[in-house]
Amino acid sequence: MGKISRGWKLTKLSLKVIKKDKEILLLPLISGIVTILLLASFIGGVFISIGFDAVAEGGGTILFLAGLAMFYLMSYFVSIFFNAAIIGCATIRLEGGDPTVKDGLRIAMDNIGRIFLWAVIAATVGVIIRSLQQRVGFIGKLIMGALGITWTLVTYFVVPVIIYEKVGPWAAMKRSAGMIRKSWGETVVGTLGLGIIFLLLALPGVLFIIIGAAVGGFTGAVAGLVIAIVYWLILAMIQAAAQSVLVAALYKYANTGEIPSGFEGVGFSSPFSA
Repeated sequence: MGKISRGWKLTKLSLKVIKKDKEILLLPLISGIVTILLLASFIGGVFISIGFDAVAEGGGTILFLAGLAMFYLMSYFVSIFFNAAIIGCATIRLEGGDPTVKDGLRIAMDNIGRIFLWAVIAATVGVIIRSLQQRVGFIGKLIMGALGITWTLVTYFVVPVIIYEKVGPWAAMKRSAGMIRKSWGETVVGTLGLGIIFLLLALPGVLFIIIGAAVGGFTGAVAGLVIAIVYWLILAMIQAAAQSVLVAALYKYANTGEIPSGFEGVGFSSPFSA
């Protein structure tokens, strides 16, 4: 089975899990809402604490940076927390159960301390990589981009390891890196396949804007943009849930060597492993 075909099949099977448990989509929705509220609180807090005039004149830099760091950390925490909840729900489904949103939130809450510590590490590494990318030349940006991709792969299974093996972030990173060697063909193919498929699904959103502009001029273009944004947000929620389901399935495969229920026809073979 070709890599593209296998990536498409992994994506379809992940979406099939979501179809059985549509309530899972509430988790990325809640995550997005909480993140927006955090952003609003950060912006509002900056203006209230520093004052509109000071912000306009570039004052309060230290307070601003401190607030930005806190927002960045909390947004990471929220994302990882709800990601853990989705993985929890998906794992229950893959093991033949019938999960609820409450089940996912319970699993995430049971591991909230370790999730927070992982958020601190992930946010710190993210800031360092982005900061270095802004300070180096073209070759440096390529190197830092490759480093970012490597970091993403190495830490791919950190969240399920944290919630199911009850270890700290550093041990989870080491465990995740080891598990990648067993399934990194499926990890790369599945993740890339899912990303490409949702990128293609996002393209019709542009048509809403074009059609709106053609029919109603500027007003129609604005209306089309609003529709496109709503469409893209829905796709983003589905993609986030599908990605977490895929992580849960690949974790089960890498951890036990058993192909998850419903994924039997994919042809797991770790084609890139040594």
